[in-house]
Amino acid sequence: MGNNNQNWYKECCDCQDRRQSHVHEVLGSVQIAEREEDPHNHRFATVSGEAIPAGMNHFHEVKFRTDFYENHFHEFRGKTSLAIPVGDRHVHFLESVTEVSDGHFHDFRVATLIEDPIGEEDLKSRC
Repeated sequence: MGNNNQNWYKECCDCQDRRQSHVHEVLGSVQIAEREEDPHNHRFATVSGEAIPAGMNHFHEVKFRTDFYENHFHEFRGKTSLAIPVGDRHVHFLESVTEVSDGHFHDFRVATLIEDPIGEEDLKSRC
């Protein structure tokens, strides 16, 4: 069965000719909603999509689903800011709101973690 999976992967994805670009870890908490009725927040953790070129810079698509609170959660789909240099690496900023669930939404703002934190520096492969 292993050989069949490997052949399918090679034929469908053509991965040997394609190099994956970097991604970022994204984790945080949304701000408190329903302050008067039922104050609460949620947490989230995900990995961004691969880098999407934008001129001499790039951004990433991000999507996540928060944890549950009293039988509901929230989803988000959007994109980060352009890269923000941090030492010899970079991060991205994201400020937005979740989708409405249980009659409310949550604001949030987060910075991604740095890309490839233990990898060797390779400036040629960066966007």
